[in-house]
Amino acid sequence: MNISILGCGWLGFPLASSLVNEGHTVKGSTTTEEKLEKLSDEGITPYLLSLDPQLEGNPSASRDFFDADLLVLNIPPGRRRPNVIDFHTSQIASVIEHLQDAPVQSVIFASSTSVYPKKGGVMEEGDATPGHATRDSGEALIQAEQMLMDQDHFDTTVVRFGGLYGYDRHPANYLAGKKDIPGGNAPVNLIHRDDCINILTAIIENDIRGEIFNAVSDGHPPKNQFYKIIAEQAGLEPPSFLPDSDKDYKVVSNRKLKKMLDYQFAYPNPLDVAPAFSG
Repeated sequence: MNISILGCGWLGFPLASSLVNEGHTVKGSTTTEEKLEKLSDEGITPYLLSLDPQLEGNPSASRDFFDADLLVLNIPPGRRRPNVIDFHTSQIASVIEHLQDAPVQSVIFASSTSVYPKKGGVMEEGDATPGHATRDSGEALIQAEQMLMDQDHFDTTVVRFGGLYGYDRHPANYLAGKKDIPGGNAPVNLIHRDDCINILTAIIENDIRGEIFNAVSDGHPPKNQFYKIIAEQAGLEPPSFLPDSDKDYKVVSNRKLKKMLDYQFAYPNPLDVAPAFSG
């Protein structure tokens, strides 16, 4: 299969490399010239493209990039960007415009569980609606999801990832040493990068189209337990949490993904692999 990956960063690059090893022809985009050689060395055809918010790059290269069977769209909106909703939806509109005359039949969009509302309970895929996301970046993503799924000249599958960890991204670094953190009883909704890649590969290999999946690990330990344990195991100062009697917290369900893909997680519980986050 000819696959283009728009956004070969922390997740997109190892995904592209894995797909090349599986025998696919893979094109990958980066926003920095220094990474072009890195992509090429992995057998990925490199393209220098950016979305600011319109797609920018050599016009002929842009046309060639979108000459593919499938597009993996992996462009996070950026939580701290001003006017993130307008900016990200403009990015997606630009991609859709370039897909109008492209042969791409299927799009996989990397989204986030931040699309869900702040209310507690178990979150299934149908529980996210525009206007009720946890934060603006989540609102940007759910609007982007809808824009893509409304198109009739390609099919879109959305994967809502939980918090990403693994390799050089150790979650202990986020809260180590911090004091009086609220919401200690809140369960974590995390996923290892290897599982992200395995899930995306399974969607591609099974030609899953028009679906929305939550992609989070099975285990959801509370923050006040999880972050203390992994900080201690990493040799960092554990964080402290405020007393918390609130039980109205959300757990993101992975039931649909496991059933439809018959998927078993390589890292089902973040606590089980706390000593080996770097590997």
